Amino acid sequence: MKAISYARYGGPDVLEYGEADDPRLGPDDVLVEVRAVSVNPVDWKARQGHLDAVLPAVFPVIPGWDLAGVVVRPGPAVPEFAEGDEVIGYVREDVLSAGTCAELVAAPVRTLAPKPRRLSFEEAAGIPLAGLTAYQVLHRALGVRRGETVLVHAAAGGVGSVAVQLAAHLGARVIGTASERNHDFVRGLGAEPVSYGEGMAERVRGLAPEGVDAVFDTVGGDALKASANLVVPEGRLASIVDAGVTGYGGAYWFVRPDPADLRKLSELADQGALGIHVEETFPLERTADAHRRSEEGHVRGKIVVTVPTSSPSGV
Repeated sequence: MKAISYARYGGPDVLEYGEADDPRLGPDDVLVEVRAVSVNPVDWKARQGHLDAVLPAVFPVIPGWDLAGVVVRPGPAVPEFAEGDEVIGYVREDVLSAGTCAELVAAPVRTLAPKPRRLSFEEAAGIPLAGLTAYQVLHRALGVRRGETVLVHAAAGGVGSVAVQLAAHLGARVIGTASERNHDFVRGLGAEPVSYGEGMAERVRGLAPEGVDAVFDTVGGDALKASANLVVPEGRLASIVDAGVTGYGGAYWFVRPDPADLRKLSELADQGALGIHVEETFPLERTADAHRRSEEGHVRGKIVVTVPTSSPSGV
């Protein structure tokens, strides 16, 4: 099969396009023909070696954790899926090795859910990591309830744009930080936009004088520090990027695969409660350019790598 891989940590130039061994299908796995892969900041941070302490690399590494595709064959212990089923997945293992930037992936069944029928493969590929992160933080770390006010940082980004929609669906009032150029986009998602940067806290106070009930931090640093002072006394604070949140009495959250959560996200997409904005797409052979674009930052929604259909052989 064709795949992207890297044999050492480094910049985008270490990513190579070429032949790789077809994956071996275990009893609890599903062989998926990949149609699209979402690029997340964690992908290039992993490629740079920043995750080595928690997710060591077994080189060569195929990058990517998100996918949308079509089932080629389920393993013998997998009655949940059949050939031809369209699926999405957050295919993360305990090491960096067999990722999703490939024509074929042997995905553990615990990482998959049905693909939303309303979304294209490119849009659906943007759900797994971002969607699971937003869903788990809102429901488990923050316990957001109807009528509460939630502050979401970087509300136009991959995780933030999903978090805004999910929080609004829960019945919360949502305030979202974003650049001026993204204010209309954030407003369309269901949030009241405020500009980030100096004076952000005062602008949030202008909308919520008594403070906010919950803060979903995707930025860290100064934004996290300012957010800690915006939370009402009984409020909650969670971050996905800055473990220092615990010093403010908040929770640090690292997303994990959960098929029930992923299925719920798929259902919400089919109900029209969750959409994915794809900023730009790149073909598989240009995955390095997709990483470069992600590293530039200021991405509205998601960057997606598209994978041409293949004919598996000898798997």
